[in-house]
Amino acid sequence: MSTSPAPSATPAFGRNNPFASQLLENRQLNQKGSSKDTRHIVIQLGSSGPTYQCGDSLGVLPRNPETLVREFTQKLGLHDDAALHETLATSAILNRVGKKFVKAVAEKATGPARDKLQTICADEKKLEEYVFDRDVVDVLHDAPGVQLEPAEIPGLLNKIAPRLYSIASSPDHRPGEVHLTVAVVQYTSHGRSKQGLASGYLAHLADQASVPVYVQPTRHFHLPPPDRDIIMVGPGTGIAPFRAFLQHRQRHGHAGKNWLFFGDQHAQSDFLYGDEFAAAQKNGSLHRLSTAFSRDQAEKIYVQHRMQEEGAELWRWLENGAYFYVCGDAKRMAKDVHAALLAIVVKHGGKTPEQAEEWLTVTFAKTEKRYLKDVY
Repeated sequence: MSTSPAPSATPAFGRNNPFASQLLENRQLNQKGSSKDTRHIVIQLGSSGPTYQCGDSLGVLPRNPETLVREFTQKLGLHDDAALHETLATSAILNRVGKKFVKAVAEKATGPARDKLQTICADEKKLEEYVFDRDVVDVLHDAPGVQLEPAEIPGLLNKIAPRLYSIASSPDHRPGEVHLTVAVVQYTSHGRSKQGLASGYLAHLADQASVPVYVQPTRHFHLPPPDRDIIMVGPGTGIAPFRAFLQHRQRHGHAGKNWLFFGDQHAQSDFLYGDEFAAAQKNGSLHRLSTAFSRDQAEKIYVQHRMQEEGAELWRWLENGAYFYVCGDAKRMAKDVHAALLAIVVKHGGKTPEQAEEWLTVTFAKTEKRYLKDVY
């Protein structure tokens, strides 16, 4: 008696086995007059793609723009090499040059270009400064006519790594979709316009384009029990997971209250998802909304200032068991928010600075696990 073979398990999607998703929507969130370009990206996962939870991130495997790949291969006289073109497009960082590539070009350059580049390569500080704002084409511009073998080029360049984006939707909001909030990085250096690798890739995707993605589950940035209150601090694109949290808590009727702190440059042009949050206030699912628009007055006001203004109420929420979440820039914002939180614990919690630090970093963050960060 023969038995049929067991069905093979679907391979897990990951950075080495991404899912070929499809772009459904790519729209600008900033209004006219903004100095920023922030995109709302909607990607279709369908029923066969990876699944996710609130707090997870989406890994995106970006591709270099065709124009940059072409410019690079043309300068090397290799524009007819289709295999090299595809390898460079999908696996090599071209918009930020590394030291290895500069040193290889310096070795093969001739005349004054060789002298100039070798002098730079001999001085670590000068080399750091040289690579800081240059891409691969800038380097070739400084060494016209340099020859490199096609086979050696990929090994001289840094490898593209997936870019992780905090997911901006609840899986139950529009099943089979995942939403992202993407700040497009754009700048000019050495006379050429440039863009961030992943943000530029997403910003220029056309409808229905295939996007290789996978879900990176969060280890800690989860929603609390449904009856707990939450305080969310998410300026700029840090708003992403909190849009997901609010969608999820409203859909599932969570009893806990929700307080959102949001900040950006101008209320008129940079209030990301402002209409959604106004609607959430109206239907009672967003209980408090505190905003800080830094450039709308002479003195810059940030989310940490709003926290301190409302410190007494914020401390009441924390005493009543609220969870505190912060998402966004790790270098400055998260540190400023932490300092504001410390000041609130001292002023309204009646603790010494040392006691406040101990309570915040040990009791609140580690023992009770109520201080949660998704910073980058």
